Parts: sequence; structure tokens; C-alpha cells
Amino acid sequence: MLRKHFTIPLFIPQLACPFQCVYCNQKNISGQKKSISTTEIVDVMNKHLKTIPSENNIIEVGFFGGNFTGLPIADQENYLKIIQPYLESGVIQGIRLSTRPDYIDEERLSLLKRYHVQTIELGAQSMDDEVLRLSGRGHGADEIVKASKLIKQWGFELGLQMMCGLPADTLEKSLQTARSIVALGADNTRIYPTLVIKDTELENLFLEKKYTPLSLDEAVMWTKELYRVFEEAGVKVLRMGLHPSEGLIGGESLVAGPFHVSFGELVMTALWKESLLPLLRNKDNEIIISVAPEQINNAIGHQASNKKLLQENYKKVLFKTDPLLKNRNYHADHC
Repeated sequence: MLRKHFTIPLFIPQLACPFQCVYCNQKNISGQKKSISTTEIVDVMNKHLKTIPSENNIIEVGFFGGNFTGLPIADQENYLKIIQPYLESGVIQGIRLSTRPDYIDEERLSLLKRYHVQTIELGAQSMDDEVLRLSGRGHGADEIVKASKLIKQWGFELGLQMMCGLPADTLEKSLQTARSIVALGADNTRIYPTLVIKDTELENLFLEKKYTPLSLDEAVMWTKELYRVFEEAGVKVLRMGLHPSEGLIGGESLVAGPFHVSFGELVMTALWKESLLPLLRNKDNEIIISVAPEQINNAIGHQASNKKLLQENYKKVLFKTDPLLKNRNYHADHC
């Protein structure tokens, strides 16, 4: 049986961030207005654990939303100490956290290792110095390289998050960022198309017509190409598109940009569409397409768009699963 991976998210919005990136308002992005307390951590942990079957699954805790290693050492320890009993009892199997590349050093990594942190995700965003400067990151690509190498040397799993469509970004710059992430030995990544969030500098630039976000179609196309780079290199893509918080779904926090509640599904639909296009060369009464079990929904497509496309050439289109198939490999039987 395939083991499922669950992450219990604990948000510490914008804590210890020394810079205000032009795109960032974590309180609006995450939907959480204040930092989580120690009591709330226990409540969130227990609430999630009640809904996750522990048997044959991998469960971890993730500290997201802020600059974890920029917190005072005492605060880092307080957060991590709360998680230790869950680790020691085997209820969870790991801790991951997100932080900034310029807040990684030997002392901080020693602390994280002592408290059994498994994965460190860096908000790399871009490996292009101009994009980083215009985004207000406060560091360059060299800091990302240095921090990534140090994290790998200490034996942590490395996650490198990236954004596409930032000021001065291009598809080629984003592709180069993806290639650099691969070259740095990242174990996993997240791809976030840039959104214009309320109460950010990017909102001002947008309103002044000094910044234009990607359209939804452009963001899907860019992310599709980025996904392909990571897929070919064996780097796991954990997420595509921001988590749909209430503020983003309702529009209270979103000014503009390629937000979609099922953005990742749109990207996978586009990848599968390209794979299935050769089948449109034929016309027949019926076609049966066998795909990997975990890919069945992606193959059929968002709102069944890929199936509907094939139905233009075939009277009957059926999708079925085959556990022997992997990734986007498929087998088509024409009837």
C-alpha cells in the first residue's frame, strides 16, 4: 500500500522577517492575523491528528509563513520543544520549517539538528539578482547558494521555494531559477506564481501601472515548463499555487494575479493535454486510456477538459487505472 504524506501546518506569519518583500503580506496570504501560541500549537496538533490515520502514513509538522531561524533562539526552542513528545512517541515522523537564506549559519543549524528538524525550506523565489533586488528580498543569489550548500552539508533535506512572474522576471529567468534549484541539490520545491496582495508594495506598483502580473493562462504555461524541469531531475514539487485561504477565495486579500483554487490541477491538466494530443490524430468509435491510479483525475483533466477534447474525435472515451503504469505514461486501446 502506498504511504501517504501529511503535513500539519503551523503558521508564524512574518515573524522575524527583516525586510518587507514587495509581494508579501503573510497575514492576508495565510489568512492568519497573529502568531500561533504554544497552547494553540497543541490544539492544532491534536485536532489534525484526530483526522489523520496514523497507520502506514507519514506525518510531519511544518512551521510556515515566517522566518523561523530569524526568531530569537529561545523562541525557536520553545516552538520545537512542544513538538518533541510527538516525535518521541512516534505519532509524527518529522519537522519541516521555512526560512530565509540569509538566516542560515552553523549555530542555527546545530540547534535545528538537536531538535530533530528534518527539512529546511528556503524562500529562494528567484536566482536572478535583478529580480531579487526589485522584489525587496534584501539578499542576492549568492546567499541562496551558500545557505543551500550548508543545509545539505548538515544532513537536512533541502526545499527551495520559487516564485514566477515577479518584477523583471521572464520565463527564461524562471527556468534558470528552476535549473539552479536542481543544481543545488534540492529534494523538493514549491512553485508560486506571483499574486498582487492587498497592502503590499506590489499593489502600489500595480495600481501605478508599473507592474503587470501574469495572466492565469501564462501562469499555467510557465509553471508547466518549470514542473517539467523538476520532474526530469527527480525534484519533488510539493505545491503549485498559493494555498486558497479565505481572503484569497473571497477576494478580500487579492488585488490581481493568476489565483485559482485548483491551480495545481490546471497545471497537471495542461501537462496531460500535451501527452494526449497524439491521440487526436485518429478518429474511432471508442478509445480506452489506461493511466497510473494516482494520475486518473489529472488525465481526465480539470472539469474533464481533456476527456471532452478527446470526445471531439471519439464517440466514446473511457479512462481506467493500471497500477503498472507510472507518472504520465499511458496505454490507449482503440475500438
